[in-house]
Amino acid sequence: MKAFAQLIDALDSTNKTTQKVALLADYFRTTPRTDALWAVALLSHRRPSRPVTTTLLRQWAAEVAGLSTWLFEEAYHIVGDLAETIALLVPNTQSHSQESLAETIAALIALKNKEEPEKKAYILARWQQLSSTERFVFNKILTGGFRIGISQKLMTRALGQALELDENTLAHRLMGQWSPENTRFEDLLITPKAADQLSRPYPFYLAYAAEDDFFDKQSVTEYHIEHKWDGMRGQLIVREGQLFLWSRGEELITNKFPEFAPFAQQLPSGTVLDGEILPYPKGVIGNFNDLQKRIGRKTVGAKLLRDIPTRFMIYDLLEWEGKDYRNEPLWKRQQQLAHLFERYSEQELPWEHSNVLQFDHWDAVATERNRAPEMRSEGLMLKKRDSIYAVGRKKGAWWKWKSDPKTIDAVLTYAMRGHGRRTNLYTDYTFGLWDEGQLVTFAKAYSGLTDKEIREVDRFVKQNTLARFGPVREVTPKLVFEIAFEGIAASSRHKSGVAVRFPRILRWRHDKKIEGANSLSDLKELLP
Repeated sequence: MKAFAQLIDALDSTNKTTQKVALLADYFRTTPRTDALWAVALLSHRRPSRPVTTTLLRQWAAEVAGLSTWLFEEAYHIVGDLAETIALLVPNTQSHSQESLAETIAALIALKNKEEPEKKAYILARWQQLSSTERFVFNKILTGGFRIGISQKLMTRALGQALELDENTLAHRLMGQWSPENTRFEDLLITPKAADQLSRPYPFYLAYAAEDDFFDKQSVTEYHIEHKWDGMRGQLIVREGQLFLWSRGEELITNKFPEFAPFAQQLPSGTVLDGEILPYPKGVIGNFNDLQKRIGRKTVGAKLLRDIPTRFMIYDLLEWEGKDYRNEPLWKRQQQLAHLFERYSEQELPWEHSNVLQFDHWDAVATERNRAPEMRSEGLMLKKRDSIYAVGRKKGAWWKWKSDPKTIDAVLTYAMRGHGRRTNLYTDYTFGLWDEGQLVTFAKAYSGLTDKEIREVDRFVKQNTLARFGPVREVTPKLVFEIAFEGIAASSRHKSGVAVRFPRILRWRHDKKIEGANSLSDLKELLP
């Protein structure tokens, strides 16, 4: 535990990528494999389930620190991170723990089924046995919020250096639902077993947003164009007669889409397809809100299957009959994919083939992009014809050119403190639209303003507070902002009756008074 805490402290002390990689690689070379495996798990966002609620942790920390609950909560809101707040406020002692990282996590896993007094005794003892840095790391693991600014890509690069293995090979081995509780370091990374690889997806290839000068530098004839479908990115895997469906977030979601079961019987073993899970209510592509109704259910009943069936929109072939196709050029993968789709077209499988389009000039591509609302897409994907299927987000071959966002002018109604370096500023905002003379909340946003504008809004919030609700303040409605969003759908879960996707602040409308802000009916006119 001490070595891992020292690693985290050292990583936090540098902004140089090469130095971070060197620190991680040295840790992986020198630490016991049981600890190294848990470090890999934590840095790839695989954490043990939380054994204690944060409410109890706050109560216990206030008690140990000799603070009233309200004063601890105020300190927490100022610091902005519970793990750091506890690490700072719990007093240091002279005793020290010799538990390793793996032993510490094993104790936390066992703690989950204990009674509250036993949980409290263990955690208080550990707080007082650890140094401030060790206590911070322990709290991060305990609260399940282990994010320290180290990307999985960077961690994988360091692991590759330490083990002298190809980074892309390691990235593939780290995919899927594994845990140090059910695998060993050697079995996962050094000599993986074939059975363990059966369900494992490939790392997803991600696109960059097309930059302003992209169209001046690139030749349109070098690109395959297709629509950017607005669903859930997924990999559909058929191996040895079994179906595995993975989300981009590495969640196994096979049971949420039972209509995909026929793929296991119809497609040959060793088939991996990359595509988008799309809802098809009433036989046409629906919106993301339709898909959420499927994703949010633990069980999918017959009525939901009838009302919101889904289909798999395929746009790439990663493996065919057990052969890895990722290093083949895109045009060849697309050729093989078209052949596959045609070969199995009579099976009436729940899939679609994303049409590949080619144009002679970018103006024609722009015209096709304008058809996105009609096609129920988010815009276009631009992929080089000769590109391989790479790992992660790599610049140069795959680009996304999304449709222009929808916009609406709204009134600031609530503000909440930010986190990290913005802990003392009100940076998270809630916005309302007019409806029968009242402002009705329709969205929250926290990005889009400059640092100077954030400070100005913060000053306004502090000087125009109507009511306080913990870290949230209700403010006098005076400021108008233009809010941009990517998609919109009717929603019974929202007070406004509308859900918007990816809301963000486009600009501060200094030129508008609140009477000139848009109404809820204006927003609903944007519904498809």
